[in-house]
Amino acid sequence: MSISFAPAAAGGLPTGFSTARTGRGAASAWAVVADPAASGGQALAQTSTDTTDYRFPLAIYDPVSAAGVEVTVRFKPVAGRVDRAGGLAVRLADPDNYYVVRANALEDNVNLYRVVNGSRREIEGVSTKVASGIWHALGLRAEGDRFTVSFNGRTLFTATDRAFAAAGRIALWTKADSVTWFDALTVKLLP
Repeated sequence: MSISFAPAAAGGLPTGFSTARTGRGAASAWAVVADPAASGGQALAQTSTDTTDYRFPLAIYDPVSAAGVEVTVRFKPVAGRVDRAGGLAVRLADPDNYYVVRANALEDNVNLYRVVNGSRREIEGVSTKVASGIWHALGLRAEGDRFTVSFNGRTLFTATDRAFAAAGRIALWTKADSVTWFDALTVKLLP
């Protein structure tokens, strides 16, 4: 399934999405924004510039709950002094328990984490250029205890972890003051 942000009203949330936050700081601020380079001319953006370092805004896609899933999204890191990152969360049981893959334009890396009871721990990561101000593609395939991460159409790494096996929601993710735009979210349920 492909989720487009084009039919949503600018300034609001698309149908099927709710927001939450892991960590501390201000609540997340998500809104549909105009971008001629996005599918249908609109993207979903996290716009809060709260600089609290341990703050992870989530835009949760509520209609899908799955354990085996392949998710991709286009994202554009727009701004952020503390962080400039965008990510995808899967198997989200609640805002404090999930897996997340994120790409960071200030650190030039892509990392996979588990978040357990609000505590984030890296599973694996690689260094790769993540440019600010342009669209990138990020993907995560979760199949059993195996996670495959892709960036800009290329597989970066595969890792294993057993923290969460049950079905959970899918979410868009940012960190701290990251102003990040998202587009072309696709979800494929795996057997």
